[in-house]
Amino acid sequence: MFRKRFFYFIKVQYLGYRLHGWQKQPDVKTIEGLITKTFGWIMPDAKYKILGTSRTDAMVSAEESAFELFLDHEPLEDLQEFLKLLNKNLPQDIRALSIEEVDDKFNIIQDSKTKEYAYLFSVGDKFHPFCAPFMANFQEDLDIEKMKEAAKLYQGRHNFKNYCVRVSEKSTFEREMLRSELVENTLYTANFFPENSYIFHIHASGFLRHQVRLMMGTLIQVGRGELSLDQIEESLRPDTPHLQMDFIAPASGLILRKLEFD
Repeated sequence: MFRKRFFYFIKVQYLGYRLHGWQKQPDVKTIEGLITKTFGWIMPDAKYKILGTSRTDAMVSAEESAFELFLDHEPLEDLQEFLKLLNKNLPQDIRALSIEEVDDKFNIIQDSKTKEYAYLFSVGDKFHPFCAPFMANFQEDLDIEKMKEAAKLYQGRHNFKNYCVRVSEKSTFEREMLRSELVENTLYTANFFPENSYIFHIHASGFLRHQVRLMMGTLIQVGRGELSLDQIEESLRPDTPHLQMDFIAPASGLILRKLEFD
């Protein structure tokens, strides 16, 4: 018998440190896998599938991510009660923030407007081990002021072919960075955090594979004196394939902060 399909838009947040990214994989714990397992527990008779808006890498966290639930079953009667039930059964490091019903015209991939990432890091002495899930630590002296200058060069529309890996023939390398800024961290605090830490903010409608971590890795190389500001400008032009960036910053400092939808 044909059953009507119902559509739900669910926002979530998670700590990615022990997880192997969003996408479901065999033999490892992923965000998609744990959410799917939870739905199987709380809706054992339902036929459903989920589709995420952003496939974060292993150890990457999210303050706000989202997925769509396609439910071929009875509609959810009380969305807020369902949200409570979902949170009661999800692992401690995954939390559902909100749920709303949408129609079949909603497309969680195409309707995503902007993604905001933050890369949190410290320099110098090794930090408290409790910091490890949230930030990266570079135990060296870095020229932070020069890194701030370099971060500004990413802002605007540029060609980011030198800042991605495993691209396809259909990849679009020209992207507009709506915000690119490195600042002192006042956003995230804890009594075990180092006295000084920093955030690289980067906002755009979409990113290439490993693009943000390669951009951050390049800023580290600038801070070390291995790359100049002129080289950063040159790397963003479409006619400089020889300036492929290859230092991928550690995943644990990267946080998907916010998603906006049309």
